[in-house]
Amino acid sequence: MLEPLGLGAHAAEVYRAMLKRPDFSLDDLVASLGWQPELVRSALDECVRLALIKPSWDAPGELRVVSPEVGLQALLTRQENEFLERQKRIAEARIEVARFIDEYTAAQQRQRNTVIERLIGIDEIRTRIEEFTQECEKELLAFATGGPQTEASREASRPLCEKLAKRGVVMRSIYLDSVYNDPATVEHLRWLHAHGDQVRTTASLPSRMLVFDRTRAVLPIDPDASAAGALVLHGQGIITILNELFERVWENALPFSGGRPQPRDRGGEELSGQEQAVLRLLGEGLTDEVVARKLGVSVRTGRRITAELMGRLGARSRFQAGLRAAQLGWLEGAEPESSSTAV
Repeated sequence: MLEPLGLGAHAAEVYRAMLKRPDFSLDDLVASLGWQPELVRSALDECVRLALIKPSWDAPGELRVVSPEVGLQALLTRQENEFLERQKRIAEARIEVARFIDEYTAAQQRQRNTVIERLIGIDEIRTRIEEFTQECEKELLAFATGGPQTEASREASRPLCEKLAKRGVVMRSIYLDSVYNDPATVEHLRWLHAHGDQVRTTASLPSRMLVFDRTRAVLPIDPDASAAGALVLHGQGIITILNELFERVWENALPFSGGRPQPRDRGGEELSGQEQAVLRLLGEGLTDEVVARKLGVSVRTGRRITAELMGRLGARSRFQAGLRAAQLGWLEGAEPESSSTAV
């Protein structure tokens, strides 16, 4: 039990024996303990080293035992001091570790901020978009989800469009076909088109998105909850992917004409872009709510389109509807769903 003080088991037994019989000689200890003389001598040396046994002043060549109150207490005090010193060094090391962690976290945060910036609240998002619009020199690419645009959204976009047009910035925007259900949005798109915005529409979009000069992009954190905020992306790799995504969707979108897009002929069956999108999205296993959001229509409207398609296909399940649509060639050449739903 005294090993934490640096006193081994054999030395402790020798010390105990000497406390009981301070007059014991080496031979007496060997006889009493029944050990080899070398083991007793080694244990005595350890006790001397720890100042538990000292040379006798009165009888040179003999040893005297030091009382436990002095000898063991001294060992205990020394161990406590060493322990306190070690605690102090550990506390200092802990502070230094915390500094390393803080420096690393700050460096990581700076690195992340060069690639991703988080915006919270509509005011902060619109302020940042206004700043990017002011700095935009060549091109603005936009996905406008949600179908019919709110009055607040329409009013906010017009001054930005005018500023960009005056500086000769190329503007290309893709809206959902469902905007044709709202006369106010259609009139707004006519206004944008007249002021230089090249507007197209498509059946579905993965997410709202703005890309400025192919170097910075603004996307919602949660496509279903704009109040959750937005992300500003600066990294070259992700921006390249978003640019490619936009070009792919742009290529398949229809130029805005002020009138509803004409359905495409599919072997005697006419499918609208919305219907093609519904078939594709259902084939991906998306819920009615997600399908409706991507189309920019109400869930009720989305379910009505699904029911009508299943009726036309004579299908009893969505899986069967997708299978028959594929057999009829209805899904061939359909607009690719911006595989980037994950973006």
